[in-house]
Amino acid sequence: MDRMTAESRSRVMARVKNKNTAPEILLRKTLYAAGVRGWRCHKRDLPGTPDIVFTRWKLAIFVDGAFWHGHPSHYRPGQSGTFWDRKIEKNRRRDDEVNRLLSRLGYTVIRVWDFEIEKDPAAVARRISERLRELKGTVSE
Repeated sequence: MDRMTAESRSRVMARVKNKNTAPEILLRKTLYAAGVRGWRCHKRDLPGTPDIVFTRWKLAIFVDGAFWHGHPSHYRPGQSGTFWDRKIEKNRRRDDEVNRLLSRLGYTVIRVWDFEIEKDPAAVARRISERLRELKGTVSE
């Protein structure tokens, strides 16, 4: 059961950043340092407002918070109360729907966990740049 009132919970949730988080910034800096350029941030005209988008090669990247998006090592159903169980399940369903919508638009979607970036940002940047190279090979310049 949630120990906060609805008003208190609303105040706390309003302070949670949903863009330009530390893992997002770290990933962008790492991509830039690796020579990867040409992305746009938080494209509102795309489903789900991806955190990083390479529009020319139709690659959308999301940096997912492990708790908020229900990673098994950071969130366990039933442990945080029904409010969070419903909230996180709704987030997961929305993520699946966004992935489907972007795929229909021809986008490749990469989702990375915030803790992956914090642990090894270079590995995540390599994964993205390798996928980007593959996509560039399929698009006539």
